[in-house]
Amino acid sequence: MSNDARSQSVFDIVGADFFVRLVDAFYDGVQNDQVLIPLYPEGEDTVGARRRLALFLIQYWGGPDTYMEERGHPRLRMRHAPYVIGELERDHWLLHMATAIESVIGDVPESDREYVTTELATYMVNAAEAMRNH
Repeated sequence: MSNDARSQSVFDIVGADFFVRLVDAFYDGVQNDQVLIPLYPEGEDTVGARRRLALFLIQYWGGPDTYMEERGHPRLRMRHAPYVIGELERDHWLLHMATAIESVIGDVPESDREYVTTELATYMVNAAEAMRNH
């Protein structure tokens, strides 16, 4: 980790395009996952879901507030409440997210990879667990 990594936001280190690539890699897995894809109202058409997640992650990690401007407060638990999310769904979601992180982390400067990976993984595990409602 570089000496100044902790003084920078994850967004400052990786930029918006990183999150777009991360989300694309994530949804490339989700689109073929018969546990998760039925939870998406638009089914295999994940264009809208990709945009929303990318904008959310960009905002969460220190980028522009486009998500908030377009959709308001994230209210993640409320937005996910209509869907049954148990351990199986959480685990599938995390598997695809871990695979996505692994596939794009090479784009991050080597000196920052461990820091960015740890930050992303910690958030994703906590968020996935927080969305469980069954």
